[in-house]
Amino acid sequence: MKEIIHTPLAPAAIGPYSQAVRWGNMLFCSGQIALLPDGDDRLLFESVDVQCRQALLNIGEVLAAAGTGWDQVVKVNVSLVDMADFATINAVYQEFFGETKPARACVAVKSLPRDAKIEIECIAGIL
Repeated sequence: MKEIIHTPLAPAAIGPYSQAVRWGNMLFCSGQIALLPDGDDRLLFESVDVQCRQALLNIGEVLAAAGTGWDQVVKVNVSLVDMADFATINAVYQEFFGETKPARACVAVKSLPRDAKIEIECIAGIL
């Protein structure tokens, strides 16, 4: 059965979608950009590493709201406006995953909502 996951500890969706959807024991998290939980967009004017960290913090709150965590993430999709930022975001990204690194795709895109430099989404299991 489909369950909508929402937490005020992460920014509300900025379009017609949910922060995440639980389907059985799987969680599908929508893309997160560097908005603060209250929707403040000041970090969107910061460097890509700052934006990456906030997007991951937002995802962490959504994971927690669903009763799961980083160790249960099985797939991550990263969208970057500039692939030259790949090494920079990897340095931040690895802080969030221990030895149980998920599968991942990273693609370059022309633009992202609110002119963000990075957007991150994931799929996780729920035990």
